[in-house]
Amino acid sequence: MYIEHLSLSNFRNYARLELGLPTNNPVVLHGQNAQGKTSLLEAIYYLATAKSPYNAADRQLIHWRAENDPIPFARLSAEICSQHAPMNRLEMTLMIERTVDGVARLRKVIKVNGVDKRVMDIVGLLNVVLFLPHDLSLVEGSPSDRRRFMDNTLGQVDAAYLNAIDTYEKILPQRNALLKRINDRQASPKELRFWDEQIVAAGSIIIAGRQKFLRELEIRAQDAHLDLTGKREVLTLRYQPSFLPTFAGDGQLSFDTFGLDLHRELTPDEIAPQFGDKLKAEEGESIHRGVTLCGPHRDELRLFINERDSGLYGSRGQARTAVMAIKLAELQWMRDRIGEYPVLLLDEVVAELDSQRRAYLLERIDGVTQTLVTTTELDIFTRPFLDRAAIWRVTDGRIDIHAGEKPTP
Repeated sequence: MYIEHLSLSNFRNYARLELGLPTNNPVVLHGQNAQGKTSLLEAIYYLATAKSPYNAADRQLIHWRAENDPIPFARLSAEICSQHAPMNRLEMTLMIERTVDGVARLRKVIKVNGVDKRVMDIVGLLNVVLFLPHDLSLVEGSPSDRRRFMDNTLGQVDAAYLNAIDTYEKILPQRNALLKRINDRQASPKELRFWDEQIVAAGSIIIAGRQKFLRELEIRAQDAHLDLTGKREVLTLRYQPSFLPTFAGDGQLSFDTFGLDLHRELTPDEIAPQFGDKLKAEEGESIHRGVTLCGPHRDELRLFINERDSGLYGSRGQARTAVMAIKLAELQWMRDRIGEYPVLLLDEVVAELDSQRRAYLLERIDGVTQTLVTTTELDIFTRPFLDRAAIWRVTDGRIDIHAGEKPTP
């Protein structure tokens, strides 16, 4: 899978950009900070997922110079080739419109080959793996960071999972609001039944999807991690759902066990009745507190190295190694899932690695997939990598594909 051509209008600091991308050679985007290197990767990620990886509001993506236009807008489009389709043109337009009351409202329009589509319809059209310096949050960040990683990866390849996430995120606030009204004696507990059915149906798909994904990811991450550590350290991914589903006849599983058994999986149909029972058992406390106490919004993922929680006991170097192994595993997992490698985006991460990990990463990705790398320093790359790469200079929202200079060895 690769992008043949990328077009941006009024996106971040790109007023206008038309760019053909090489398919076999890595692209190194070189320049000082705040020039537009990261924004280019953000645009590609947005085309794949319809959201920014930096949790930015869509309105923030529109170039500031367009604010005074009659209809401020940003447009992104890409010509995408894959083994499933020789060419698809994906286009997204963000525009700020005013209602009859003068209220500004943002509208997102998605088209594929000129035909209007929903976000759900473009799943799998463009797949990417994005590697950022703040991906250390997979080890050191909050549980929401790790849930976001699972959701963003699965949502690119599984339309049912993406739909379940979308549904769950809409239902959860409504259920919580109802819990508060019940506690204030403004509603009846019987009204929970409808929302419970909806949240159980969506939540069970999410839990089952995460469980399967992490089991598959762990196998690939362990191989990369063993290579990176000279086979001295074993990486383990432990999925900790907010309640403890059980296998039929096996009794309750502990957090430490659930997620490590690589031979058995729970289906949404097996999870759903147990999830429903847990919601019912916690109903009184949930009403008292005004929040839903269990469900995938409270799930956790922990990374263990040699059976020790790396978030609690691991060093900074171990965290970097674990995250790098997971990202390489994500690349391989997505290839196995969709049948071809996704586009790989590396934003300033090469500078964060020591020479050994840097060489390992570049060796693993060079020539494997369409790769875009941002950097402020060219001399951190190996000579073989630079010899193959297209080096483009980025300056104030402009890209000069002829200005790249390869450092003297």
